[in-house]
Amino acid sequence: FRFGLDHESPGARRLEAMVAWRCRVLALPYGDQGLLISRVLYEEIGGFKAIPLFEDVDIMRRIGRARLVMLKSWAVTSAIRYQKSGYLVRSLRNLLCLALYRLGVPPHRIVRLYGVRP
Repeated sequence: FRFGLDHESPGARRLEAMVAWRCRVLALPYGDQGLLISRVLYEEIGGFKAIPLFEDVDIMRRIGRARLVMLKSWAVTSAIRYQKSGYLVRSLRNLLCLALYRLGVPPHRIVRLYGVRP
């Protein structure tokens, strides 16, 4: 699905555009976009791993770019987390957490920085 925020600010629109770019170029949608996965494929790849963060990134890596189809429908997500810390700050924090994860830092160590209570 396409990523949308339930807020009409310029920051929300910029973030939506950045997420669209990330999905198009990096083939990396996140779970808040509503990943629609067939039961057969889900079972074939072993489902979601029991990790506290980035389970969506992990499953998309296992699904692979070749099987990714972006739907034209929107999945609208709450903008509250972005409004509280600011669109830029929250986006940079998310990017840092993703970089740490891609560098091999275990998700349970990234949770506090991301802003999720264990």
